[in-house]
Amino acid sequence: MKTLIVFDSRFGNTEKVAKTIGGAISGEVDIVRSSDVDYDKLGSVDLLIVGSPTWGGRPSSEMRKFLDKIPKASLENVKVACFDTRDNSMLTKVFGKAAGRIEKSLKDKGGTLVAPPEGFVVKGLQGPLEDGALERAAKWAKTIVLDK
Repeated sequence: MKTLIVFDSRFGNTEKVAKTIGGAISGEVDIVRSSDVDYDKLGSVDLLIVGSPTWGGRPSSEMRKFLDKIPKASLENVKVACFDTRDNSMLTKVFGKAAGRIEKSLKDKGGTLVAPPEGFVVKGLQGPLEDGALERAAKWAKTIVLDK
């Protein structure tokens, strides 16, 4: 199976989660920052996993640029999953989380969701990740590829 993991990260927390997910998946796995994606290769992967920090209830501006540039219907026959990093503040509870918006964008481009969006909590604005987050990320990754 060919997997592409696309992430954006400001303080390194989302990148750590992306790399942990990539390390838990067997087969060919590429992990790429959202600003470095080759859009022509998106349709050739079996699984696309996208992760972003949550800022104001949305993915980061760099991640939104990536999602907006994905050509319409280019994810037909591509399985997709997404995650975000977020704090546990009231603002996040009110304004939402990035993963739900990423999910909608990937499905709008033709992707087939294979797992519910997942969130990983960051302590404070810059981190670190909550205890056990990376272990949970590895477990989540294994559920994505199981029987897919």
